[in-house]
Amino acid sequence: MAASTQHVGPTSEETDPPESIRTEPNKDPGTSESESEKLEDDAEEEEEPPGPKIRETPQDIQLEAIANTVALHPSRDILVCGDVDGDVYAFSYSCTEGENRELWSSGHHLKSCRQVRISADGLKLYSVSRDKAVHLLDMERGQLVSRIRGAHGAPINSLLLVDENMLATGDDGGTLKVWDMRKGTAIMDMKNHEDYISDITVDQNKRILLTASGDGTMGVFNLKRRRFELLSEYQSGDLTSVAVMKRGKKVVCGSSEGTVYIFNWNGFGATSDRFALKAESVDCIAPITENIMCTASMDGYIRAINLLPNRVIGCIGQHVGEPVEEIAKSWDSRFLVSCAHDQLIKFWDVSGLPKLSVDEYRKRKKKGGRMKSLTKKALGDNDFFSGLVEETEKKEEEEEEQEEGDDSDSDSGSD
Repeated sequence: MAASTQHVGPTSEETDPPESIRTEPNKDPGTSESESEKLEDDAEEEEEPPGPKIRETPQDIQLEAIANTVALHPSRDILVCGDVDGDVYAFSYSCTEGENRELWSSGHHLKSCRQVRISADGLKLYSVSRDKAVHLLDMERGQLVSRIRGAHGAPINSLLLVDENMLATGDDGGTLKVWDMRKGTAIMDMKNHEDYISDITVDQNKRILLTASGDGTMGVFNLKRRRFELLSEYQSGDLTSVAVMKRGKKVVCGSSEGTVYIFNWNGFGATSDRFALKAESVDCIAPITENIMCTASMDGYIRAINLLPNRVIGCIGQHVGEPVEEIAKSWDSRFLVSCAHDQLIKFWDVSGLPKLSVDEYRKRKKKGGRMKSLTKKALGDNDFFSGLVEETEKKEEEEEEQEEGDDSDSDSGSD
């Protein structure tokens, strides 16, 4: 029929059906209007892709080789690691699943990269290596800015950034050097240790430099006067790490024997206390608060330790059966980051540690009892099983309270 044709009235076929049987197209006559709208909404929801998953901690970062060292940016969610092949990598990390990103990589070192450190302003990255060189890189792009070739006569093992212009390095032969990077020359060059220097730290006033050594001693050096002060008495095993705690009143050293040695400030000759852990070693220390620190070991466990009274608070996490090389705290104190021989960088939520009271852990533990889990991932990454672990631990604690009342550990207690 032509478009111009007009009907005088509707035919019998065009007449509207009675109100009682009128239906909407493509809808079940038995479905109400509200139900049909709900079906449409459900269909729209099904079509929308699910949002990104937000995790409690960033996903693990898989590396191509074992990382010896990890350092975190002072104000951004960025980390840097150095591996046994001499490569240095920078990653951004995020709790949004799938958002970890490699930012850049650098292969300037000829041999294993032993330590990396980021400057306080976040602009510079320093690295030291078994190739005896000190490298300065641009943190943003990973480009080599300058290098000191042959900085030591032996492979360099440890690195500390004292301030924006000064850094300290220790080598496998026991030599400590302090560098003025404005000139690129060493202003201190001293060999007072008989074995490798494993770790270096400095007091808040940047006046006293402390070294831990494989010869079992802690070295004390005066930066202002540029001189060696003294060595501590010999301890059992290698001293593997050193940190200042208790607002500068105490110094702690980890050892290859699994013991933490405690020194009073200005009493560096002999220990004031010692604390034996049920650990194969105490290879690295990361202070969390003035009283609480995290330690990592060859057994793969990362422990939270309270200092004076000396107690293992519990387990932060583990690289199952793999020695941990280094741990570091994030800029916002939310995460502890670890690297180990499993070629993984892992993240642990330590935001709750400062709120813990050591009084909660004074009760005597059952013989052979395991450490308390302080994070959901402490004994595994499976959230279901971690929930079971938490329930089991809660029951065990209730049983201990009923059996032993308010008995407490000695200060030299263990995990």
